[in-house]
Amino acid sequence: MNNEPNESKEQKDTVQAPKKKTTVSLTGYILSLVVVAVVAIGGTYLTTKQLTANQNGLIASKTIDKTTNKETTKEFKKLEEIYQQLTTRFFEKTNSNKLIEGAITGMVNSLDDPYSQYLNVKEATALDENISSSFEGIGTEVMSQNDAITISSPIAGSPAEKAGLKTNDIILKADDKELTGVSLAKAVTYIRGEKGTKVVLSIKRGDKVFDVTVVRDTIPVETVKSRLDETDPTIGYIKITNFSQPTYNEVKAAVETLRKDGAKSFILDVRQNPGGLLDQALKISNMFVTDGKNLMQTKEKDQEAQVIKADTSLGDFKVTEPVTLLVDEGSASASEILAGAMQESGNRTVIGTKTFGKGTVQTVAKLSDKSELKLTIAKWLTPDGQWIHKKGIEPTIKVDLPEYTHLLRIDDTKTYKQGDLSDEVKNLQGILKALEYPLDNTDGYFDASTTEAVRAFQTAHELPVDGVVTGKTATDLVSDLLELIKKNDTQYQKAVSYLQENKAG
Repeated sequence: MNNEPNESKEQKDTVQAPKKKTTVSLTGYILSLVVVAVVAIGGTYLTTKQLTANQNGLIASKTIDKTTNKETTKEFKKLEEIYQQLTTRFFEKTNSNKLIEGAITGMVNSLDDPYSQYLNVKEATALDENISSSFEGIGTEVMSQNDAITISSPIAGSPAEKAGLKTNDIILKADDKELTGVSLAKAVTYIRGEKGTKVVLSIKRGDKVFDVTVVRDTIPVETVKSRLDETDPTIGYIKITNFSQPTYNEVKAAVETLRKDGAKSFILDVRQNPGGLLDQALKISNMFVTDGKNLMQTKEKDQEAQVIKADTSLGDFKVTEPVTLLVDEGSASASEILAGAMQESGNRTVIGTKTFGKGTVQTVAKLSDKSELKLTIAKWLTPDGQWIHKKGIEPTIKVDLPEYTHLLRIDDTKTYKQGDLSDEVKNLQGILKALEYPLDNTDGYFDASTTEAVRAFQTAHELPVDGVVTGKTATDLVSDLLELIKKNDTQYQKAVSYLQENKAG
C-alpha cells in the first residue's frame, strides 16, 4: 500500500473512525523502503482488535477469540510432537527459537496472502526503530507477490523515481543480496540505508533484467502540491502524493488558496499515490460527495457489508465546483477509495488508466515478545459494493501516456558506443528517437547513425563530441526525456480540456 511522511510515528496505513479515536488498519502490508512515518501500508498496533463498522465509520471493537476447540488442540498436539522429534532426534544441534519462528512463518505464509506477514522480534524492532528515527531511504514501496519483491509505487521526487523505478518492477537483488523468496521485512533491510549511500538493484521489468544504482536520500515530506494551470488560470491543480496525517488540511488549504487566486474548477492527481491513512481518504472523499451518500463499504468474514456514508463528522468543507481526478496503475488503496467515492457517489470524472487494485484490510497485532502479526481481516468495497481487489478501478475516460514515458533510464556509470548490441542500446535509441534525433534503426545495435545522433545531441548540449554515451551525456539525455514527458502529459491535458468543455454555467 507513501508518498510522504506524516506526523505520526507509525509507518502504517490506518483506518480511523470519524467519531471514535480507536484506530485499525487499512490497506495491505506494503512496506515503505523509506523509513518514514507514513504509508508502509500495514496498520496500527491493536493487538487483539478486529475491524467492524457502523454508520459513523470504522471502529475497532471485536476481540479475537483466544479459546481453542478440540480440533485445534489436536493440531497443536501434532505440532508439539514434531517439535519434540526435531529437538531430540535431529542429528545436529537445533535452535528452539528458530524452529518456533519457522513454524509461525510457515502458518502465515500458507495463507497465500501477500499482505499478511509475521515479523520476528528483530525485524519488527528494526522497523519500529527506523520509523521513529529515520527519514532516509530510496523512496519506494514494495510488497511480496509470489515470492517476488515487487514495487507498488515510487514516491514522488524520491531517488527511486529519479532512478526510473516503476510500479510492478520486481527487485531481484539489492547489491549482492538475493531477494527472491526472502521475507518482505528482510528485503527492506537490504534496500534501505543512510542518506548518501548507494544500493545497486537488479530489476526485472517484463522480460528485461537490468541494474539500477540508487543513491539514498532524505525523502520529501510534502503530501500536497498545488498551482494554477499555466494556460488557464481558472483551473486549479492539486497533486496528492500520499494520504498522511496533515493531508486533509493541506488539500483544504490548497482549494481555499486556489479559489482566492481565481480557480473555478480543479484537477486532483493521485497518480503513483500508493495510499495512506484511511481517515484522510474518507475526509477528502467527503469533500466531493453529498452527505448521506456512500463513501465505501467493508466486509468481514461471514458478515454483511457495512456502509460508511458522507457525514458532517468527516468535515463540513465541500467542493462543489467541477473536478476531475487523475489515476494510473500506481494509484492504490486510499487513492482507490477516493476514486471509487468520487466516481460512484460524487459523479465526478476519473481520467487516466486502471488503478492498482488493492481491496483488502489489514490489522497489526503486537505480540508479547514484541514480534508482530500483520493479518488481512476484511475486504473494502466501493460505494456501489464493487470489490476492486486485483482488478482496479477503470477510469471514466481512459487516456494513456506516450510510449516514451515507459523508456528506462540510462545507466550513466556504463559506456555505450558504436558496435554495441543490447537492450540498453535499444532503450537509448528510443530516447534519441523521442527527442527527434534521426536514426536508421532502433533495434539495439549501436550503428553509425546512432553515433551521429549522439554527436548531434552532444553538440546541442555543448558536451564533448565523441558519439559515446556515458556520464554527462547519459544524464542530459534522461533530463531531456523527463522534460519531454512533462510537456506531453496527455492525461493532464485531457483533464484540462474536459474541464474547459464542461464549465459551470
